[in-house]
Amino acid sequence: MSKNLFNDDWSVRRKISGFVDLMGGAASKKVTLPHDAMIEFDRSADIAGGASSAFFPGGEVEYTKRFHVPLEWREQRVTIAFDGVYRDAMVYVNDEFAGQWKYGYSVFRVSLDAHLRYGQENVVRVEARANQDSRWYTGLGIYRDVHLVVTPLAHIVDDEIRITTPDVDEECAVVETAVLIRNQSTGTRRLSLEVEVHDAEGTVVAHERGPVTIRPNATTTVRNRLYVDAPRRWGVDDPHLYEFRARLTDTEGDDTHDVSTPFGIRTLRIDPRHGLRINDEPIKLRGACIHHDNGPLGAATIQRAEERRIELLKAAGFNAIRSSHCPASPAMLDACDRLGVLVFDETFDAWTEMNKAYDYTLDFPEWWERDVDAMVRKDFNHPSVILYCIGNEIHEYGSGFGGSMARDIAERIRLRDETRFITTAVSSFWAVAGEVIEDLKNRLADATARGVNDVMNEMTEFFDEVTVSDVVTVRTAESHGAADIAGLNYAEARYASDARVFPNRVVLGTETNPRVTAQSWAETIAHDHVIGGFTWTGWDYLGEVGLGRTDYTDDPEVRGGGDPEFPWLTAWAGDLDITGFRRPQSYYREIVYGLRKDPYIAVLRPQHHGQRRLEMQWAWSDAVSSWTWDLADGASTEVEVYSDADEVELILNGRSLARAATGAAREFRASFDVPYEPGELVAIAYRNGVASERTALVTASDRLLVARADRARIRSDLSDLAYVSVEFRDGSDVLNSSKDATIHVMVDGPGDLVALGSARPATAERFDSTSCMTFDGRALAIVRPTGEGQITVTVRSEGTADAQAVVEAGA
Repeated sequence: MSKNLFNDDWSVRRKISGFVDLMGGAASKKVTLPHDAMIEFDRSADIAGGASSAFFPGGEVEYTKRFHVPLEWREQRVTIAFDGVYRDAMVYVNDEFAGQWKYGYSVFRVSLDAHLRYGQENVVRVEARANQDSRWYTGLGIYRDVHLVVTPLAHIVDDEIRITTPDVDEECAVVETAVLIRNQSTGTRRLSLEVEVHDAEGTVVAHERGPVTIRPNATTTVRNRLYVDAPRRWGVDDPHLYEFRARLTDTEGDDTHDVSTPFGIRTLRIDPRHGLRINDEPIKLRGACIHHDNGPLGAATIQRAEERRIELLKAAGFNAIRSSHCPASPAMLDACDRLGVLVFDETFDAWTEMNKAYDYTLDFPEWWERDVDAMVRKDFNHPSVILYCIGNEIHEYGSGFGGSMARDIAERIRLRDETRFITTAVSSFWAVAGEVIEDLKNRLADATARGVNDVMNEMTEFFDEVTVSDVVTVRTAESHGAADIAGLNYAEARYASDARVFPNRVVLGTETNPRVTAQSWAETIAHDHVIGGFTWTGWDYLGEVGLGRTDYTDDPEVRGGGDPEFPWLTAWAGDLDITGFRRPQSYYREIVYGLRKDPYIAVLRPQHHGQRRLEMQWAWSDAVSSWTWDLADGASTEVEVYSDADEVELILNGRSLARAATGAAREFRASFDVPYEPGELVAIAYRNGVASERTALVTASDRLLVARADRARIRSDLSDLAYVSVEFRDGSDVLNSSKDATIHVMVDGPGDLVALGSARPATAERFDSTSCMTFDGRALAIVRPTGEGQITVTVRSEGTADAQAVVEAGA
């Protein structure tokens, strides 16, 4: 079989009608997939999608690619496989309609055979459109990988291989395999199927071979039960992968067809007394909700971008991700398999009640079964995938119809995969909104006159009351009962009561608020039936702008709230920003999880000291870990120290300023008022009265431009990227975050600058420019290799010497 990436030599343009095209049409540009067309559009304040779409416009685009079809393909089958097209994909071959797929996150295939011209050049064209159809930035176009699949007439259906490990112990693992074989020739075929399991070193550890007879235009499934001695189990600490290989041989001819896929040997168990066990070991999910965009790349799902995100999230203390709120890409699942991160894969953000005017609800009744099947088919052999979710904050969850629909979706998943668990993601408020909305409006009317903080407090209080109410308990019971695990968004207050009311219920915090990380994790650890929690969010994202922002004002009458205005770009709600840099809340979470002992120092932005803070629900302290500020000596600053120790002491230039209690009793957090003075600010942790760990912030002495690549060597293929961090630092390598400046980036050698930007949450800058303003002293350049050789990235900024980073691209 030939299955090859089909990502190069495409062109894209804005889609126009045929009549307009006759008058000259729209210009096209050459692109390499994966590609996001929307990230290149002009943003503006009056875009219909507004804050949800990060002020990016919708639109319609078409991609075309010319390719030669050899004469010998007449006796083969040719299929194009898309890992994802956003959205409403229409596929044409030689101007003939070949297939479509409505959902923007599903893997799908289109047969090309009926439309090919053999021995000639052929043209494939893909149309896509997006407009007011999501609560977040979606991107537009062929934003995930594309493959061309060429097989013999009698072949293994490569995306229908099923591998399970139903019985595993230290001595032996049973590996059950199911291989679907299709015969599209006109005669009965007598074949032989050989299957093997290889370990990570390539050694064959299990093998079977047998005959297969298959009639014309038929399919058959060949099952084998293989045994692997002394299996090495896949887990987050040892993500060991085996490889399954299958070879189909024609005993009466020369045709052969080879397919391989990685898999892992592991077991899953849940119960309310032990929670989740993987390979019989209890584990709590330290989860990160993430959206599908890759920050400066937009929605483009280049393999290295997905891998880097998983690397950085795991390094930050997470052991699981939630694909919010749509199926994850195959590239991300591959990365999670290799790196040992668990996956909670989600189906939909809506069923039949819309969130946006033209969202998936228009397609759900006709398409949901196909999209569920596509998700399970994609996930089946990935050991990292342990949970499927039937929908996020579905409005119907609190109704009889919703309970019935929940069972339908859950059973559809179980029909395809009985080896994993199914969960919900229920918002208590939205599930019963029809009954409580009037009460909320009345309470908010009273609070509005007092300002945004009172409104937010009133809403939080109200939501907490609704969350634990009997009406939620009753109305959501049927939907939760359809799943294996009750998924609760922002409902830690239910954990204890659910254990009493539903003694057989296993619970998961499908969304948790970063502001209550300490309380949420304490509740998770305290209850055996709660298997973990997923914070909103692990990684900042485009769209839903300003969700986690902090506004400031000197006016006590200002109410604030509402959607922020253009040019806000990101939600500003992640533990990691869109460039992958960890924010203070990430280190705080690491301490709460028990993964970090060193204290952490964060300084609230001193330019706003004394101002009234208007913090949105998902906001963390608007703080930076820096002691380099453009301030007069003695200026007031507010310093936070995070620690799991009993106490922390703050020392400035050798002088003790204060000592304060921290640890779990104080939610791992202490606050100090500190008069600014350049130098060294030190936090010392005390345990049982004895000084232990310490952390220091040092004022930068000067300001030099530094460029560093994440790796010295990358692959010279289109799936890899070089990430070059650009920072202002001093001669001792201390970050200088006090003054931002414009940087200019040039790339020499076999590479292209594909994105440049900072983590600044509100900016009108474009990511496809060669210059940008740094944010807190940092920016990020992303380079894609175009061949083999040395790539040199040069960065310039007025008033400093140039900086360079060198990357070698090779095979």
